[in-house]
Amino acid sequence: MLLLFITLYLLSNVAVGAWAARRVTTSQDFVLAGRRLPLVLAASVTFATWFGSETIMGAPAMFVEGGVPAIIEEPFGSALCLFLVGAFFARPLYRLNITTFCDYFRIRFGRAAELLSAIMIIPSYFSWIAAQLIAIGIVLSVVTDIPREYCILFSASVVMLYTLLGGMWSISITDFFHNLIIVVALAVLAVMLWQQVGGWEIIQQRTPANFFRFLPEATLKGWIEYLAAWFTIGLGSIPQQDIFQRVMAAKTEDTSVRASYLASGMYLTIAMLPLFIALSARLLHPDLPADNQLIIPNMVMQHGNLPLQVLFFGAVTSAILSVSSGAILAPATVFGENIMKFFRPELSDQALLKTIRWAVVVITVICVWMSTARDTNIFDLVGESSAFSLVSLFVPLTAGIYWKRANLTGCLWSMAVGLGVWLLCLWLATDYSPMMWGLLASTLGMVGGSFIRNTAARSAQRSLNM
Repeated sequence: MLLLFITLYLLSNVAVGAWAARRVTTSQDFVLAGRRLPLVLAASVTFATWFGSETIMGAPAMFVEGGVPAIIEEPFGSALCLFLVGAFFARPLYRLNITTFCDYFRIRFGRAAELLSAIMIIPSYFSWIAAQLIAIGIVLSVVTDIPREYCILFSASVVMLYTLLGGMWSISITDFFHNLIIVVALAVLAVMLWQQVGGWEIIQQRTPANFFRFLPEATLKGWIEYLAAWFTIGLGSIPQQDIFQRVMAAKTEDTSVRASYLASGMYLTIAMLPLFIALSARLLHPDLPADNQLIIPNMVMQHGNLPLQVLFFGAVTSAILSVSSGAILAPATVFGENIMKFFRPELSDQALLKTIRWAVVVITVICVWMSTARDTNIFDLVGESSAFSLVSLFVPLTAGIYWKRANLTGCLWSMAVGLGVWLLCLWLATDYSPMMWGLLASTLGMVGGSFIRNTAARSAQRSLNM
């Protein structure tokens, strides 16, 4: 019976995609929902950007094992990112009327920056999408006892199909209903467990000392790792196409800003529910399997009735579908807009739309392969994706908006040096966070490259004047 409900739910998403496809006549409709989303839909789709596997499965597993210090990256870093997008990035980017982040790099720095940023953005999504597919494969495998690989293939096909049909319109409409199910399911489950646990005092008594400590140890390494956790998604996800598309799909500039703030607040509050549910499950049912990524699904399967199971697994499926669809559409859009059009600027809008749809298929296939070939912690996969964009794209994006002296040389140096140093530090397994070294190198590359270029330009101008 449970499997029947989940199957019907998945197929209903395809039906929504088919309905939304009627609104798609141009590439802008497919990518940005025609920039017509009202505040409710814009906030809903922005909130759903990352509320997926890492929030419902990855972060709770880390929380049960390490307490609050282990979950700074998610959900606190994610809420920070959405707030910063609204405060500092939504307005200047919305005014440019662009489709991708890479369009911004072309306008601000030039065609070379556009192409390099596109080449860097696309692979940064593969780990993220793979994490979502692994999670939904795990969930469906728990419910059905079907091998995880087949569950991944089925769910990826569903996500790909409704994304292909309606693009951002499909994502926006399905996300709205997904969010309703998520909030109701998690709230019901949390209230039930709160009554069973017996209140806050009981929880404190049964958890280790410093379990709820928010600040790090007073050491240099402790603070660097703490800041790295905040920066991974808090800054690293700002220059990512999925959040950009969702914010830019709002109908007005003010709507995009308010949607970001609302999504940040929703994320910070609603994301606390899975953490509490996982901790309560471990306290109440110590006999559950040792894999903490499965602690909530296993608890619901073993100790929940059918209505609760339907509600919970509908919520989990909703969350992961929301993240997966947007994450697949984002790199597909960048490929069409900033790589295909880079080499074929005469490409018609209908040909571009067809290219983006084919890219959706190819990217889905690549990520299905990754999710079946890699057996990695979901939390780590998400962090890997955000770190990639942090060390290569965050500094040139921010400098381009807020530093007038930033130029093409600084942008290219920032991207290349930041990514290179990060990869080198990963290979060397440095004591301090490789991501922080990469971010520092990216900053120095931007400053150094810009000053060298500006100095050379001034010298050339003086020579001409003489």
